Amino acid sequence: MIATMNKPAAVFEDPVSLLFRVRTKLFSLWLSATYPFASKGGNLSAHYPCKIDRRLASQIKIGKSVVIGKDTWLNVIPEGAGDVRIILEDNCAIGPRCQISAKNGIHLEHDVIVAASSLIMDHNHAYEDIATPIRHQGVTAGGRIRIEQGCWVGQGAAIVCGEGELVIGRNSVVAANALVTRSFPPYSVIVGNPARLARKFDTGKNVWVG
Repeated sequence: MIATMNKPAAVFEDPVSLLFRVRTKLFSLWLSATYPFASKGGNLSAHYPCKIDRRLASQIKIGKSVVIGKDTWLNVIPEGAGDVRIILEDNCAIGPRCQISAKNGIHLEHDVIVAASSLIMDHNHAYEDIATPIRHQGVTAGGRIRIEQGCWVGQGAAIVCGEGELVIGRNSVVAANALVTRSFPPYSVIVGNPARLARKFDTGKNVWVG
């Protein structure tokens, strides 16, 4: 009798959350089956709603076991150069409400985590013509962004490349709300606005420094 009284009650999953999971699964299958991605690995999990223009899906590569969060936007600027503008390698996880906007090329290597409400953009909005509303001035020439394998981009961070190539080295951390406009080496902890190097792993001494 005592054993029965101490037994924890069964925990049942909220049926509403189960409906959301089913909707995500169906949406992911629909994207996989009907969108003409440049390439796509298996086990895509794309939460509904996320925004991907079907007409430009051929310029996006998605690896295996990629997660795309709710309300995230994978945006391709049509007038850019190159056949593929966005690459998400295997096991990338993009949190909710993120924006990845590519004119030239944004490449996330495998196992990159991007937390909620982050921005990754390889161009800027033009604004120099003061006689024309900014919305009608288009975008700048921009550059390219590569976030190497194993990096973690914290919530609300912005990684913006105005020109050239911006590289975040492997296994680096971009802190929450950081504004990154230049490259950083592997094993970096990047903080602040504008971003600075807070710590770095010294591979020669095998210790963290900074």
